[in-house]
Amino acid sequence: MFEVSNQPPPLEPYNLFSSDVALREVVKREGAGWGDPRLNALGATLGKPETIQLGIDANKYLPSLRSFDRFGHRVDEVDFHPAWHDLLTIALGAGLHSGPWADPKPGAHVMRAAGCYLLNQIESGVYCPLAMTYGSVPTLRHAPKVAEQWLPKVLAPRYDARFIPIGDKSGALIGMGLTENQGGSDLRTNTTRAEPAGGAFRLYGHKWFLSVPMCDAFLVLAQSPKGLSCFFMPRWTPDNQRNALRINRLKDKLGNKSNASSEVEFDGAYAELVGEEGRGIPIMIEMAGYTRLDCCVGSSSLMRQAVAQAAHHARHRTAFQKKLVDQPLMTNVLADLALECEAATVLSMRLARAYDESDEASQAIRRVVTPAGKFWICKRAPFVTLEAMEVLGGSGYIEESIMPRLYREAPVNSIWEGSGNVMCLDVLRAIGRTPNISDVLRAELDGGDARLKAFAKRLLDRLAAPERNDEAQARALTRDLVLALQAALLLKHAPAAVADAFCASRLSGESGGAFGTLPRGADLRAIVERAAPLN
Repeated sequence: MFEVSNQPPPLEPYNLFSSDVALREVVKREGAGWGDPRLNALGATLGKPETIQLGIDANKYLPSLRSFDRFGHRVDEVDFHPAWHDLLTIALGAGLHSGPWADPKPGAHVMRAAGCYLLNQIESGVYCPLAMTYGSVPTLRHAPKVAEQWLPKVLAPRYDARFIPIGDKSGALIGMGLTENQGGSDLRTNTTRAEPAGGAFRLYGHKWFLSVPMCDAFLVLAQSPKGLSCFFMPRWTPDNQRNALRINRLKDKLGNKSNASSEVEFDGAYAELVGEEGRGIPIMIEMAGYTRLDCCVGSSSLMRQAVAQAAHHARHRTAFQKKLVDQPLMTNVLADLALECEAATVLSMRLARAYDESDEASQAIRRVVTPAGKFWICKRAPFVTLEAMEVLGGSGYIEESIMPRLYREAPVNSIWEGSGNVMCLDVLRAIGRTPNISDVLRAELDGGDARLKAFAKRLLDRLAAPERNDEAQARALTRDLVLALQAALLLKHAPAAVADAFCASRLSGESGGAFGTLPRGADLRAIVERAAPLN
């Protein structure tokens, strides 16, 4: 019988919040320090072995569609493993679905973002209904009658899994249905139609993606007599009948397995108009801002869990008579991964603060930096999770490890809520429609570092030139905008070792995209020690 040796212990139990130095700092800096006790409690709960197991189980025992009951009645329900419901109970209890709306104090959006950052490290599928519900609140307020009935249930910190009419529920989750088979992101090609019916509407058509079909209601785009409009479609009609939403099948996705994404048809489904008829896309734009913010937070948190697992493994695993973390080239790889993660985290939380504030500069940041951050941060996550998996070697490639799940999760945020090209084109449009953006960015990028000064000057010159509208160069412009903002934040707030290595590698353009190429002279060990989880 052989003896198992030189295997790292599992990273559990540990407190996801107290063990994350960079997150603790940015939460305080961005105005949510008052939430430390709640985040600490949430971090401890999520780091328990039994909670980590919930994430494993939710992805092992996948949701299943039940179209009919045993008597042949159409039911269109999705059954989830109890782990899914347990995780949502934790999340809603922490206010991660609507906390900033229920208690709109300064820093509330940062506080929620930090909580979601913690949760998403343990299980990503449950983040989808939280993000949609969070983003739905401003949109629901465009329909006062709907808001009066539904917002008290949406704002309640209680998860109610029962599939029953809203009047009998203690809490509610809201989903959305936008894209269709023929159009994808080109929403103006939608063909689902909305026919007036006695003060309400009846929907006929389909949606190619309807995530979390067991949400209590959905915001849906459909063509009404006056054009593309936004509608509120509950799962139950006002007379307590199942609404005519038919779930055709569940998507077999690369990742995000615990979350049921579906193809659906509407066969005269009851719906109520939200906002002005014919103004569906503008009404939904505000919701998209919040859900895109969550894409930034979600991708940042996947990076954090990947880096935490890689650093933990390297601290305990020995190879060639030395701990992996002490091998110079491995130290370089880990430090490079840590830089990418911290840069994503600080920008995501800075962006969340812009949603806490209503001044002109914050509005400009929301319009321009939200799609920019979503593009670059979400693009980087798959590379970080892949490299971190390699740190663990073969042990990271097997399904018993969390690493394959992180890797499969990583691409979804680049696709959901608008793919990379859509984000970069949105950045161009937002820059053109935000007259003060150069002044706002100049203030954000202000600093004494010569490398950032030169980089920022080139960026601002491009924003002022007619060539900024060159769509073929939109990705390069968006990338450089994000890198400049990340560098500025790290120079102002991170230790010198972190800020200097980031500027030396990211602003020079010499990395070639490969991790582990930080230049000679960087304090690699200090960067890794800062990023390693303190368990």
